Amino acid sequence: MKKHIVKIKVLLLFLVALVSCDSLDLGPLDYYGSENFWQNEAQVNGYILGVHSQIRGQHSTMWLLGESRGGLQKYGTGSTGAALNNSSPFKDQDFTKDKTGISSWGGFYGPILSINLGIYQLENEVDFLSDDSKSYYLGQLYGLRAFLYSYLYKTYGGVPIISDPKVMQGENTAEPLYTERSTPKAVLDFIKSDLSKSENNFGSNLDIKDQKGSWSKYATLMLKADIYLWSAKVTTGDQSPASGDLAVAESALNEVKGKFSLLDQYSSVFDYNNKGNNEIIFALRFLETEATTFHSLFRYQLNTIATKYLADGSQAVDPLETKGNGILRHEYIWPFFESYDELDSRKYSTFLDIYDKDASTEELINPGLTMRKFLGLINADGNRVYSDDIPVYRYADVLLMLAEVENMKGGNPAQYINMVRERAYSDNYNPAEHAYTNGDFATNEQAILAERDKEFVCEGKRWFDVRRMQDASGNPLVFSDAVNYGNPAVLSTGEAHKLLWPVDVNTLNVDPKLDQTPGYE
Repeated sequence: MKKHIVKIKVLLLFLVALVSCDSLDLGPLDYYGSENFWQNEAQVNGYILGVHSQIRGQHSTMWLLGESRGGLQKYGTGSTGAALNNSSPFKDQDFTKDKTGISSWGGFYGPILSINLGIYQLENEVDFLSDDSKSYYLGQLYGLRAFLYSYLYKTYGGVPIISDPKVMQGENTAEPLYTERSTPKAVLDFIKSDLSKSENNFGSNLDIKDQKGSWSKYATLMLKADIYLWSAKVTTGDQSPASGDLAVAESALNEVKGKFSLLDQYSSVFDYNNKGNNEIIFALRFLETEATTFHSLFRYQLNTIATKYLADGSQAVDPLETKGNGILRHEYIWPFFESYDELDSRKYSTFLDIYDKDASTEELINPGLTMRKFLGLINADGNRVYSDDIPVYRYADVLLMLAEVENMKGGNPAQYINMVRERAYSDNYNPAEHAYTNGDFATNEQAILAERDKEFVCEGKRWFDVRRMQDASGNPLVFSDAVNYGNPAVLSTGEAHKLLWPVDVNTLNVDPKLDQTPGYE
């Protein structure tokens, strides 16, 4: 635990150095109330930007938790012969108490402690801000804390609830930092409370800064819809689906509905030169000169692509112009690609299909996939740079979450599904062929999931979707063979404990108050 304490101190020192002007005289930072910081609004704004930067740094972990184990990932060896990352325990679901894949709660408590410090300072120490400015910053911080805890809750169920800075203040023991796991219900109630505080602090302030890269009231409303829809459907430990939560989710979505819109072309949503467009509600913001994403791991190496062929039979050289900046470590399964209609623009906006060629028959064989989505840009030096923004919430999510709400109410979700489909097919959209027609609950739920699968590739949603969405008996679709494109269900019914993640041994060892996730003892 002492290692973690040192990390917290270093983190705070780094944030202060990052956002302070060069002439600032920094004093000791062994405590969270440094009298030489928190002196003006520029410092407060810079601190909160630093928190956003910390959260951006979690983007690959968010993908691992939200998508990698969702059933659409190849594992073992990819189509170019490269070993695929995170094959086990993520993609093959081989979780044990000794093989957790992620340690230290995924690193989420680092930014949570920074957020706690910001909340403490704004509520107890800062007196130079106007009430409106202070409320806006608190709206951001409470929303961001709820966002981080939502990942912890969906992943682990009950986790330690830490709502103060938890930084050493002269103690010679780590004991004050030990925190037991709260129950799942207590964690969900804490998230809901933070969402309420965020919403109340924002009030009527709807400002969205930094090309949708800063948390806003709309982001809080989307997270509220996300959490309350989850709460209305998912049982976790002592947390059972709550009466009235579906209506809360719908109300939050209706506040966002109509305030954003689908772009005409699917691919333009992710264009590097179209950041902050009208479909984006909140995104993790990247810039060429600031930070890059992990999306080079969805491409190919030049030496491996040189032996491959494209669908027209021509030899692949560097069809995506990666300029050598790529290595295929994450790959989606071929049957999922085949499930797209040929006229669906998302198919080839998302994927490039590559093949081997049979030397004797010239037949294309051994198909594989590499990603077109999140391709970044070629910079002024002629290099491929992966600095696309990563959407967390965008307008297609509003529509498909409304479809899910409508289906839970026993209504007709087709109108929302078809809004997304119409954009996907663009000028090729033919209602007679492509429009969805209302069915029973289970058929609708699978149709919504299939639309989400095609719409949100690589946006960190698939595991959470199959965990939340249900069959006719109310069982999570994670146990269904019908939604995995010919592959078996993501989990068997005998693996229900794997709905939640085990805690790594090192984390358990450094905090005697912690216990293991049920089923992994």
